Amino acid sequence: DEKSYRVATRRNPEEEEARGSRLRVFLSSLLATIGGALGQVVEQEIEEEEPEMASRAIVPQHENNGEVKQKNAIADGRNRRVLQDIGNFVNERAAAQGKKPITEGAVVVAQAVKGAQRKQVDKPKPENVIVISSDEKSEKSKHVTKRQGSSRKDVKTLTSILSARSKAACGLVNKLNDSIENIDGADAGNELAVTEYVDDIYKFYKLTEDEGRVRDYMDLQPDINAKMRSILVDWLIEVHRKFELMPETLYLTMNIVDRFLSMKVVRRKELQLVGISAMLIACKYEEIWAPEVNDFVFISDNAYAREHVLVMEKTILDKLEWYLTVPTPYVFLVRFIKASVPSDDKMEDLVFYLAELGLMQYPSAVSYCPSMLAAAAVYAARCTLGESPLWSETLKHHTGYSVEQLIECAKLLVKFHSTAAGSKLKALYRKFSSPDRNAVALLAPAKCLLPIAIHDGEC
Repeated sequence: DEKSYRVATRRNPEEEEARGSRLRVFLSSLLATIGGALGQVVEQEIEEEEPEMASRAIVPQHENNGEVKQKNAIADGRNRRVLQDIGNFVNERAAAQGKKPITEGAVVVAQAVKGAQRKQVDKPKPENVIVISSDEKSEKSKHVTKRQGSSRKDVKTLTSILSARSKAACGLVNKLNDSIENIDGADAGNELAVTEYVDDIYKFYKLTEDEGRVRDYMDLQPDINAKMRSILVDWLIEVHRKFELMPETLYLTMNIVDRFLSMKVVRRKELQLVGISAMLIACKYEEIWAPEVNDFVFISDNAYAREHVLVMEKTILDKLEWYLTVPTPYVFLVRFIKASVPSDDKMEDLVFYLAELGLMQYPSAVSYCPSMLAAAAVYAARCTLGESPLWSETLKHHTGYSVEQLIECAKLLVKFHSTAAGSKLKALYRKFSSPDRNAVALLAPAKCLLPIAIHDGEC
């Protein structure tokens, strides 16, 4: 305890004086061996640092019944500098006699040598830095103090630095000339837009879109035809609208239906069951709150039981081998609409109307890949609205298609637009004739893309 410690460390003043004399003789002989020049430096340094060593050396005094109690403040010999005066008092008797305070000989020698080295190097000390530990720790404290004062506003993230270096190394920065607009500039601060990776994502979509693409399969279906498929899609568009589902759900539903029909023969009376089961799967994949099985049974006027839907759902998933992550036309539409500068709600609604017309009609759905169908819908919409230019370098860069590659598909979509008003399948036409869709279905189709036009594709 504290009392025992004080008794153990109690010293006689006569002993202190004799011990100090022996220590000074030892120090003088040691400094004499180092050399005259270094000895002078050391002696001068000791005199300069005398208050510092006094504070390190010894211990406050306390008067108790005429006895003086002293306490060693240093046990490990570390270099410590006082935090001004916090209770480390100089030995009053030694100060009155003009003597230096006493400490351990090894500590004095080590501090003298370190002081000589610091004076030879003559390193400037930063202001307002309090040294509270050894020289090594003091240097760390200095660096920490400087870092705390720096601002983080100008610090770039590692992702942005690596992305910039990667683009520069690949030459992408040089490829983007002034005629190609930066369509992702406004989303630089939006983490959900993933602007650092969006170009690579769409390159991957273009490479993998053929894996989920459907070829002509009607010859394999003896009991259904293209017209029955269009009737099914028109009804599914109406169901999709009544349930207020996400647009991604509709495109994935049609992808699932076409891929399943290309793999398995389906009877005519089961075609609607395939449709609602495919939409159930797509809802589970895309929606936050998916409709229940009973909702689809009800919307089909109880033509099928709940067990029928569940069995068909399992059959579809087994045939598709649970492969549902496919690039549908929707993923390309959102990107290509963004590249169609300038763009507004009317342009966006018209693009989706033309794309869904192409989705509903069997020839366009199986003849063109998803990215080409989406790009042709954008081109046909720009022709319909009379945008100038009809196809920009920005669109060509982001879609990867020229006008010559899109013209046939665009003409087919405009043909569907021109005949939609007189068709018996009205669900899609009613959907895009409403004011909330800017009534884009009521717009006159692009005459320059109609078969009777004599404009060679120039509007």
